[in-house]
Amino acid sequence: METSPLPVTGLVRRRRRLSDKETEQRMLHTAVSMVNQTGLTVSLDHISFEDLIHDADVARSAVYRRWPYKDLFFADLVQELAKDATPTLVNDEHELMKRVIGEHPDWLSTDDKRHDLLLELFRQLSLLDFETVNGSRQWRTYIGLHATFMSLADGELRENVQAALARTETSRIDRIASSWQQLSAVFGYRLRTDLGATFETLATLLNAKMHGLALLALSMPDIATTTFQSSPFGSTVDAEWSVTAIGTAIIAMAFLEPDPTVEWNSERVAGVRRAIDQWTPPPA
Repeated sequence: METSPLPVTGLVRRRRRLSDKETEQRMLHTAVSMVNQTGLTVSLDHISFEDLIHDADVARSAVYRRWPYKDLFFADLVQELAKDATPTLVNDEHELMKRVIGEHPDWLSTDDKRHDLLLELFRQLSLLDFETVNGSRQWRTYIGLHATFMSLADGELRENVQAALARTETSRIDRIASSWQQLSAVFGYRLRTDLGATFETLATLLNAKMHGLALLALSMPDIATTTFQSSPFGSTVDAEWSVTAIGTAIIAMAFLEPDPTVEWNSERVAGVRRAIDQWTPPPA
């Protein structure tokens, strides 16, 4: 039995017309996704405006009403990328801390071993953080964005991008400072009183160290993963230390000292274990 085709009614379901704001958000979101997949070049020539319009599923007329010229869109895109330009922090530091402490359950019992435990955390966390940053697409975008910023002519766009980059760097430094303040308090350390510094100062130097090594790794990929046997900063344990771990420990030991007001007893040790189990990373 044959079936006849459905009659042609001439009616076509029309797509809901997006507002100019929705068009803007879709275009910027799609462009950011593209850049995060391929990395950012100084010129942005590798991003097709027509492909963006297609992938964002928006009307060309709405796009060109919002951005009559492609360069106007890319100026907004650079500012959008600058809002969250810094590579992400390590998200699984909690599990690493639990594992390290679990591997050395007796290291909380004496001053020397607590010092060893803190150094061991520096050693492993810094390498994990470096590998996360260095292996991320966001890092390539971060480098490209700074190169783009440096090539911008003086004016409003350059000032806006600089301000956005400064805000994202400050936000990252604040999160690093919060993590280090938590970690220091848990292990009974404090900032050296003679420095007059803050955890934000410590975080700024750690952030700069990480960025510097990650930048060097672009041409010298083994710089932070090459290790050597060492027992630095009064450690009683000989272990393999990377350059990034040594850098972290140098900065940390220059800023931190045992807090003499902290009394270590069985309750304190139990409290440290609970604090690690309940560790909450600073909000992104």
